Amino acid sequence: MTKKQKKMVIRLAASAVFFAIGLVFEGKNSWYLVPFIISYLAAGYDVPLRALHSMRTGQFFDENFLMSLATFGAIGIGAMEEAVGVMLFYQIGELFNDYAVNKSRKSITQLMDINPEYANLLTDGKEERVDPYEVQVGDIIVVKPGEKVPLDGIVTKGAAGLDTKALTGESMPVEVKEGDEVISGSINLNSVLEIRVTKLFDDSTVAKILELVENASSRKAKAENFITRFARVYTPAVVILAVILAVVPPLVSGGDWGTWIYRACSFLVVSCPCALVISVPLSFFGGLGAASKQGILLKGSNYLEAMASLDTVVFDKTGTLTTGKFKVTEIEAVSVTKEELLKLAAYGEFHSNHPIALSVKEAYGKPVDQTKLGSVEELAGYGVRAELLLEEGKRSLSVGNKRLMEQLGILIPGEEPIIGTTLYVAEDASYLGSITISDAIREDVPVALKGLKSAGVKKLIMLTGDKQEVGRAVGEKLGLDEVHGGLLPGDKVGKVEELLRKKEAGTTLAFVGDGINDAPVLARADVGIAMGGIGSDAAVEAADVVIMTDEPSKLTDIILIARKTMVIVKQNIVFAIGVKVLILLLSAMGIATMWAAVFGDVGVSVLAILNAIRALKYGDKDKKTH
Repeated sequence: MTKKQKKMVIRLAASAVFFAIGLVFEGKNSWYLVPFIISYLAAGYDVPLRALHSMRTGQFFDENFLMSLATFGAIGIGAMEEAVGVMLFYQIGELFNDYAVNKSRKSITQLMDINPEYANLLTDGKEERVDPYEVQVGDIIVVKPGEKVPLDGIVTKGAAGLDTKALTGESMPVEVKEGDEVISGSINLNSVLEIRVTKLFDDSTVAKILELVENASSRKAKAENFITRFARVYTPAVVILAVILAVVPPLVSGGDWGTWIYRACSFLVVSCPCALVISVPLSFFGGLGAASKQGILLKGSNYLEAMASLDTVVFDKTGTLTTGKFKVTEIEAVSVTKEELLKLAAYGEFHSNHPIALSVKEAYGKPVDQTKLGSVEELAGYGVRAELLLEEGKRSLSVGNKRLMEQLGILIPGEEPIIGTTLYVAEDASYLGSITISDAIREDVPVALKGLKSAGVKKLIMLTGDKQEVGRAVGEKLGLDEVHGGLLPGDKVGKVEELLRKKEAGTTLAFVGDGINDAPVLARADVGIAMGGIGSDAAVEAADVVIMTDEPSKLTDIILIARKTMVIVKQNIVFAIGVKVLILLLSAMGIATMWAAVFGDVGVSVLAILNAIRALKYGDKDKKTH
């Protein structure tokens, strides 16, 4: 809770105390109005001030003006308790909404850790650490193991593995060698690289991502608050009708001015949208509370409203639809057993921290006797050569990718699998077999996709930084409608913008992701949804909705909670306006007295609030009814 919100809580608590004191002593002594006045000022002194400010800027009829006019009208005709009560409850409703909207919002850019702090500029054979902004196109920079690549360029010397997860979301490192392009923001894992810069820092990939994150939110239209939209029509209409009611009948019939002014003031008191300003925010707050109980954090009631009309869901692949953790999924042994092949690969990869090597050692699951390890040579971009001193004798192994086998002149039977990465094992010039490591689909995903379809979501789309053929294979397995692969963060934003232009009016597009690279597109979508447990800090901050349990199936729960909430909101709006119009007519005709009008208004508010509380409850019954 912010300092501003804490101060408001204190103000409202004080207002409630003085309001109660005023009610207790009302009519019993001459100073009972003092507690009411203090209560009014404590709760809403700033509302008339905001109304004046809006009037100066040309916005005469907003909710602040409506609240000020209604409460001043009540005070003018002696209904002090009504004026104070309305202002108090209005501010409580506003506090609920503000708290939901502002919760957990921090600066996104502070969490973006892909921004390089320096570049190693190579000049006349000497390295100089400089600001990335000082490096020019054509300069040679040196990137050492563990350092970020500061600018886009082409490798001129060396070979290494690059961690590009922050950019593409893919866990598997990219192997680069001389002549290959590298993008800024990736991390050098294992060998020194010399890179010829091809773009200035302002034009680099990392700079573009930072710019997208900073600007994407401002390009998303913010839905107007319902009360403001309603007041733009309702307030001037009520004010005009009240003036007509006070002036026209006495002029036409020569009637009693006092009677008609009283009716006009009653008309204004009844016109206070107390039921709406309490029940609408409270309904949304109830929906937000129901979602939080399911492990879902929504950063505002407007996103809850948007989820009720969800039509298209766009997913990131790695870490969202798939686990992002690589495991051995297939072993093809030729001249040895599968167990022997896995053992040889685990021994050969013992010293490597590459994700593939870690997956092989995990699958082997037994301790490696280091006394049986001979010389090991790491071949950057290819694999390893290792000598093993096993019981059956000395063995010279080559463990690596397809390029290593081609270099050794070894023919590989069959085709390389589309999904996953294959590790080949050979002894001297003899091919022993292959081990395939793949990123497994998350267990919860099939249930999630089925639930979304049953909830009426029409399009399920996947965007991934992985190769198109890999993405297509995953998409076909999951039954997705569209798959787009080989995308950088800027490409994903462009694709989402294209989908936004094509979607039907009145529908919502949501993007679901988990990585730093997803932050720009999370901010650009109608609703950005991040995985809270596995997601990066930047993704969580950029998102509008956070699934803290990392279960994609919670998407269905969000939709159902949102739709239930919107039904309750609409019920309250129709009920409150309907009864309000009826009481306004009765007041204008002189049938409803001031107290009858106040009672009717309070009664509507109580019923609307009780209905709004239903939004807090969400269970199996709600899941079955959809």
